[in-house]
Amino acid sequence: MSSLTAALAMLRQRVIAPALATSTRCYAVKPAAPAAKKKKVGKLGPIMEKKVIPVETDANKLVGYVCGSNYLKTGQDVKIKPDAEYPDWLWTLNTERIIPLDELDPNSKQYWRRLRKLALRRNNQLSKLKKF
Repeated sequence: MSSLTAALAMLRQRVIAPALATSTRCYAVKPAAPAAKKKKVGKLGPIMEKKVIPVETDANKLVGYVCGSNYLKTGQDVKIKPDAEYPDWLWTLNTERIIPLDELDPNSKQYWRRLRKLALRRNNQLSKLKKF
């Protein structure tokens, strides 16, 4: 047995070890060349630079168009129409405050949605409290 062990050790030394030392990578992607400029990398990945968004200063455009409504690369912003061309219900929307629950009609869908939302908020707050 010792001669077999010695033969395997010699085989390992002469054949297998040199093959492992000169082996090359067989990956699909070639190693990238070292970059001249490295980006800073934080804990969550590369740090993004803030984009400066241009602000519209032309008074005529601010009065005549809805600035920022065009999110496509081409085209232009939506032009503001006269008030008579908009539907009547648009001018009756509540834009000032949220109507309290006791002022809503209990037979409406809005009342029950608000009640459910308030109950969910209350349960979430109670679940965050320390249990004794």
